[in-house]
Amino acid sequence: MRDYQWLQEYCLNRFGSREALEARLPTPHSAEQLRTMPDDHYLSMIALRVFRAGLRHSVVDARWPAFEEVFFGFDPHKVVLMSAEHIERLMQDQRLIRHLAKLRSVPRNAQMVLDLSREYGSMGNLIADWPSGDIVGLWRLLARQGNQLGGLSVPRFLRMVGKDTFVTTGDVLTALVGMGVLDRATATSQRDLAAVQAAFNRLSEQSGRPLSQLSAMLAFTVNH
Repeated sequence: MRDYQWLQEYCLNRFGSREALEARLPTPHSAEQLRTMPDDHYLSMIALRVFRAGLRHSVVDARWPAFEEVFFGFDPHKVVLMSAEHIERLMQDQRLIRHLAKLRSVPRNAQMVLDLSREYGSMGNLIADWPSGDIVGLWRLLARQGNQLGGLSVPRFLRMVGKDTFVTTGDVLTALVGMGVLDRATATSQRDLAAVQAAFNRLSEQSGRPLSQLSAMLAFTVNH
């Protein structure tokens, strides 16, 4: 596997200076920032991610105030009480994106938020305290207990709320093939994800950088 020195030199050559590179890299939130976000914010971001999947983000974002209204500000204690009939009635609301499976996912994910909050004290505690060295474990937990959270939805949700995570986009996977981590640009099996996690852990140890920055740097090595 190529090391962080190679990755840094490639990115510096591409952008011309350290300052230009740093300006392109994300900054994750601190554990304290994640811990203080309320559960309704996390549920709203989960739902936003679910509805953004497969659609232009600007279309979903423009309608989000109506979603906040009909889902009671995404208060999980209220949303979890919404009946199937209530959800089906929302299909008549032209302000919303009328996708029944995604609408149904909101109270189901509200139940997940409540369950995890009871176990960990809050969603913020869970997300803040989860170690970056096993971020794929958090992906599995949320995908298993949530609804409509397959594929890249969980890592993208975590990135939206500011949790440090890599995202296994096509560019990142292609870069990992080039670095000798993967044989092909897919990472769907537990074995592949473990190899990806181990590679990011090594790069993080070598550089001191968060996973999100390393993820971006790897994507920069793929030419378009």
